[in-house]
Amino acid sequence: MSTREIAQLTGKSHDNVLRDARRLVAEGVLKSEETPYTHPQNGQSYPEFLLSQRDTLVLVSGYSAQLRARIIDRWQELEARVLGQLQIPQTFAEALRLAADQAEQNHQLQQVIQKQAPKVAAIQRLAAACGAICITDAAKQLQVAPSKLFGWLEENRWIYRRQGSGRWIAYQPRISSGLLKHKVTSLKPDP
Repeated sequence: MSTREIAQLTGKSHDNVLRDARRLVAEGVLKSEETPYTHPQNGQSYPEFLLSQRDTLVLVSGYSAQLRARIIDRWQELEARVLGQLQIPQTFAEALRLAADQAEQNHQLQQVIQKQAPKVAAIQRLAAACGAICITDAAKQLQVAPSKLFGWLEENRWIYRRQGSGRWIAYQPRISSGLLKHKVTSLKPDP
C-alpha cells in the first residue's frame, strides 16, 4: 500500500504520512524505501513509500483506532481481491480444463517468443556495441540494409531531412532523451 493511499484513507496530509514513514525508516523500524511517483496529470515526480502489509500496520499503529481500522479493512479488501483471482480446481475435470488452458497459453507464448526472437537478437547485437555508433554501423549490427533502417527511423520520427538538404537530422526529443546523438562531420576531398 502506498503512503498516498494511506493519506487518502486516513484523511491525513500525505506530507505528514511521509514524515512519519521517514522517521520510522530512520529508526530502522520500517524496511521500505522511498520511491518516486509520477503524477499522471502533470508528469511531475513526487516521493512516496510502497509499504508491505507489516510496514503499513507499523506505520499506522500510532494513529487512532478508527484510522487503523480503515487501513486494516483496505488490506483485507486487497487480499480478498487477490484470493478471488486464484481459483483452485475442485474436481478432476476442472483440473484437466485448467491444465489444458495453461498448456494452450504456454503454446501461444512460445509462438510469441519465436516470432520475437529475431528482434531480440538484433537488440542484443546493438546493446553489445560499445559507445555511440553511426546509423549505418547500427544497421550492420542489426543485419538489415542501411536504407531500411534509415526508412524506419524516418517513418517513426527519429530522424528527418530539412527541405533542400540531404543530411539526416535527429529529432530533438530523441537527442534530449539520450537515445540519439547528432554529430556534424565535414568531409573534405583527398588532396
